[in-house]
Amino acid sequence: MTETYFDGATAQPVHPAARDAYAAALSEGWAGPGRLYTLGRRSRMLLEAARQSAAAALGVSADEVTFTSSGTQAVHAGVLGVIAARSEPGPLVYGAVEHSAVLHAAQWHEARGGRSEAVPVDRLGRVDADPLAGVEGGDDASVLAVQSANHEVGTRQPVAAIAANSGGVPLVVDAAASLPWEPVPEGWSVLAASARKWGGLAGAGVLVVRKGVRWRNPFPGEDSSVREAIGEVDVPAAVAAAASLRAVAAEREALSARMRALTDLIREHIAATVPEVELPGDPVDRLPHIVTFSCLRVDGEVLLTELNRAGFAVSSGSACASTRLRPSHVLQAMGVLSHGNVRVSLHRESTEAEVERFLEVLPGIVESIRRMSR
Repeated sequence: MTETYFDGATAQPVHPAARDAYAAALSEGWAGPGRLYTLGRRSRMLLEAARQSAAAALGVSADEVTFTSSGTQAVHAGVLGVIAARSEPGPLVYGAVEHSAVLHAAQWHEARGGRSEAVPVDRLGRVDADPLAGVEGGDDASVLAVQSANHEVGTRQPVAAIAANSGGVPLVVDAAASLPWEPVPEGWSVLAASARKWGGLAGAGVLVVRKGVRWRNPFPGEDSSVREAIGEVDVPAAVAAAASLRAVAAEREALSARMRALTDLIREHIAATVPEVELPGDPVDRLPHIVTFSCLRVDGEVLLTELNRAGFAVSSGSACASTRLRPSHVLQAMGVLSHGNVRVSLHRESTEAEVERFLEVLPGIVESIRRMSR
């Protein structure tokens, strides 16, 4: 049986542009780009060209772009580096539905004597447009971390409005979930993303620190620039990341429209054919490729296993899908059902026929699981 991949929010299939760019860069970009000999200079030229390409796709200056080894490293460096630049750090404020990379950065900050505070979200998973208003010492916060859109339910965050209300507090935006599908709203200070979300390779991320934003190395090592602090990167992976980012930016409008039509179909069909189901997140103001649903009286691990047996690779934010053995913090923060949770996230190669086959088998699988649990 051919497996249908519906976990594009974790990683998109490698984009042809990334594959071609990586293969071409392997022969020229394997040497250390910091070296002065010819091979090192070749790598450095490739890396600089990739930086310029990524900057053009993001609408920023090339000297604001740094490649990292992952989206997680980009988030950690972005959040903690802005805090480290403060002589007297204020609180780290972040949305309660942020990716675990932000939560871990907050825990790291607290372990070193800092203060952090998670601001709540509404039932759709959205942060208030003025999240600092209810935070003690919010006006003096070191950093405000808010994702562009949620990675589990797809709800967009009001980034532009938050930036307008931030009072100059640096805004760090994790744009990993949205960047392949739409431009990031204006107003952010630091941007982080993962290349595998748009069809690049897993070993590459992007960190953008806008001019005028104070940043200091928060990790062991010299008090150096962002690039020096990050260290040497995989040059072919960075080249592939830049090439695929340019490619998806060129095709995102048409692709987003096609994905939205498919996820609208999924939402409507599940609501009509699966009893006792909840579809969390904003039904309209959301990313085009993500549909999450939770089934009452259904064990999530069993549901994922049965869908896998039927040929569908899907994911879940709940305990059943991870080794963490705890429910999704995103769904808990939203106050919605987290049992029997499944996230279907499409990618550029997803087809209507695949979606229709999924919708054919899903109701029967859910009903079968419920019968067994009676």
